[in-house]
Amino acid sequence: MIDEARVWDRFAALLPDADGDEVRVCWAVGEQEAGVEYLVDALLRHRVAIGEDTRAEISVLAEAWGMRQAVAGRLVECPGDGLPAELELVEGADIAVGVRDPALDGFLLIPWIRSTGSGRLLVRAHVEEPWGDLSLIPEYYGVLASGQGPVLRLFESFSAREALEELRRPALP
Repeated sequence: MIDEARVWDRFAALLPDADGDEVRVCWAVGEQEAGVEYLVDALLRHRVAIGEDTRAEISVLAEAWGMRQAVAGRLVECPGDGLPAELELVEGADIAVGVRDPALDGFLLIPWIRSTGSGRLLVRAHVEEPWGDLSLIPEYYGVLASGQGPVLRLFESFSAREALEELRRPALP
């Protein structure tokens, strides 16, 4: 089980004290959406260098609170720390992955986070709306063996964090 308060505290600790305290207050009073916005804005404002793992984790936090789309562009603008990372946010990759899997027929699979070690890929499975846009909330998250599949495991729409933890697990031989 994920200790949500520890996750928020870890991200808040990236910031100068006053801004970190503001992020903690947002969590404490139940204003998580505002906290996500404030966190990303403060990271940019202070030019805080973050690792790719942290960038991916913040993206998942934002997704869990319905804020991923609102902060995605700013999150990728945060300076990186240049260190090797276990994860790579591929948020800008708006090309659907072409995987044939009966469980995902009718969905567009959008790349999201890649494991740099195993090459596995976390995707969001969206419905294409009649007007051409993707559904706001993915129907599923999937962990693929690679950018071409196969699908190793599916997660429900409320399980972004669990999907990230699966992506991080060592790949079985």
